[in-house]
Amino acid sequence: MADLVNAVALGLLALLPLINPPTTVALFLALSKGLNQREKNKQAFLTSFYVFLIMALTYYIGEFIMKIFSISIPGLRMAGGGILIVMGLKMLFPPPSQPSTPTSSNGTPETANFAFIPLAMPSTAGPGTIAMIISASATIKHSTSFPAWVLVTAPPLIFLFTALILWLCLRGSGIIMRVTGASGIDAISRLMGFLLVCMGAQFAINGSVEVAQTLIDQNLPRLRLP
Repeated sequence: MADLVNAVALGLLALLPLINPPTTVALFLALSKGLNQREKNKQAFLTSFYVFLIMALTYYIGEFIMKIFSISIPGLRMAGGGILIVMGLKMLFPPPSQPSTPTSSNGTPETANFAFIPLAMPSTAGPGTIAMIISASATIKHSTSFPAWVLVTAPPLIFLFTALILWLCLRGSGIIMRVTGASGIDAISRLMGFLLVCMGAQFAINGSVEVAQTLIDQNLPRLRLP
């Protein structure tokens, strides 16, 4: 049991800095403006569920899927960066608010759905998290640091605890909202929009640099040949 506790603790220490719950909470506050508490709770639960699902699928079949579709980590970074830039620009320059509440075809009010994009993906379980999990899954298969049963049991527990921590942080965002008020949330929204644009640009830059470095590494031996 001590081995399991140590493995879960090491996994949480590796994942939580990448998940970065405080940043996700700030983004959640910006995106949930105008929603009632029930809708916010629903989005908080869905975000945590999607994060757990993304991490679990990435660990068990992520490398396989990326090989099938020939998706590289640099490509993942560039795509995630593009999504963040688009979402950030919408938050930085919001459209004029509509006086009426949008309704669906059956006449019921529409609720915002930002749990998967951009909260769960790529803001929380983004390219960095996916790359780390895929790398860890390949390394763990050959690990002898823990018993085999721990290597089977620990990953889903790590993902579950990570999702629970994120859910608790998002559920506590209401306290922050009451303290900051409407003007504070608007300021947070624009600040997070700017930061999302910067993060997206950095993701795209990192992906482009990795692609360029790969091309250089592949062609440099040919250039050195007489």
